[in-house]
Amino acid sequence: MLHPDRFFDPEPAVRDIARTLYGQVKDLPLVCPHGHVDPTLFSQNRPFPDPAQLILIPDHYIFRMLYSQGIPLEELGVPTADGSAVETDSRKLWRQFASHWHLFAGTPTGIWLKHEFGVVFGLTQPFGAKTADLYYDTIAEKLASPEFLPRALFDRFNIEVLSTTDSATDSLEAHKIIRDSDWNGRIIPCFRPDAITNPRRSDWKPEIRKLAEVSGIDTGNFAGYLRAIENRREFFRSMGATSTDHAVVSPWTHRLSESDAKTLYNRMLTAQRTVDENDAAAFEAHMLMEMARMSVEDGMVMQLHAGSLRNHNEAIFKKFGLDKGGDIPVAVEFTRNLQELLNSYGNNSALTLIVFTLDETAYSRELAPLAGHYPAMKLGPAWWFHDSVEGMTRYRQQVTETAGFYNTVGFNDDTRAFLSIPARHDLSRRIDCNMLARLVARHMLEVEEAVPLAKALAHDLAKEAYKL
Repeated sequence: MLHPDRFFDPEPAVRDIARTLYGQVKDLPLVCPHGHVDPTLFSQNRPFPDPAQLILIPDHYIFRMLYSQGIPLEELGVPTADGSAVETDSRKLWRQFASHWHLFAGTPTGIWLKHEFGVVFGLTQPFGAKTADLYYDTIAEKLASPEFLPRALFDRFNIEVLSTTDSATDSLEAHKIIRDSDWNGRIIPCFRPDAITNPRRSDWKPEIRKLAEVSGIDTGNFAGYLRAIENRREFFRSMGATSTDHAVVSPWTHRLSESDAKTLYNRMLTAQRTVDENDAAAFEAHMLMEMARMSVEDGMVMQLHAGSLRNHNEAIFKKFGLDKGGDIPVAVEFTRNLQELLNSYGNNSALTLIVFTLDETAYSRELAPLAGHYPAMKLGPAWWFHDSVEGMTRYRQQVTETAGFYNTVGFNDDTRAFLSIPARHDLSRRIDCNMLARLVARHMLEVEEAVPLAKALAHDLAKEAYKL
């Protein structure tokens, strides 16, 4: 059973205020401005697969923990890149997961799944090896019912808007089907151009060719390449998109001269070997400047996610491909790296730049001071490895005194796991209410000030920052 005071401070004075604040926000609609849910779930609106296929196999939060304890990914049903054999017995996979449930004690994954199991599926017995089949059968039975179809759950979860993340060359066919249906759920795309702006990727040149095909613009030269990107941004906006998203290891920004940008693009496009790292870094830095320029012109919110070294485990990447739990945080510098972009566009209210990091040491040292000064810059919430009870608490402690609350953008769930969205928002609301309650208990805020702040953090800031 889920305790009604979970995540609140045990100090009675704080807990009582937190309860009051949470009561004001717990039923607010969910604004989901950034995530990775597949839009075909809602265009097709078909029943979800069995519990293992739905909960275990796609979730790198789960299988990376199991892998860390020596369980091969093949034994967890994770598909291989070459199609070689893996375990396909879903009940066996589920029992394997259940017998290792103790590994998730104290983790955000454990917290989210307890909410899923208890609130979404109505299960009240403790999960583990002894109840594995009970859980499997109960979840499977519910997933077969009309009440658990994707659109029905979207409505049940009280989601006001959900943004997916889509490649710049995507046809957005699923979004077209949703928009043309008689269902009124609001699901919008987000423009993700990494495949066409990061020359290190093995698919960069094919994606440049695809960009030419979908835009109808020749990308054989740099000017055409930029026009093709602008064309795709316009298309995404016509489909409801309000934001772009850019993932980088380093947030270095630098504008090349027009001639140097053309020369660099041509050199990389015609290179027969792997692109030189210095060339790739310079091109990516220049393209962040171009993306900021385009956002000033078309009004799309620009998200920048920095600090993840992707595919650290080469053996896993080669055998299983992307997003298999091998992405690891690295230290990131922002003050100098963002200086050129912010000096060019940071004083312009037409730009909204939302910055995320996996390097917590940058919160109070760099990010809060930057967001507390430049009108265009906002701080994204605690991200990925820090989307947790202590991670969200640390985030608020480190940024609030310098950036305040209104230079942040509330919460976003940033997940592929659709059924975990209510759990993630509930956790965030409880942590923020508890943090505000501490300020009230210390007489740094009045309750009358804390109530609208709780609502802003739970709902309003995300809606406003992402222009939803």
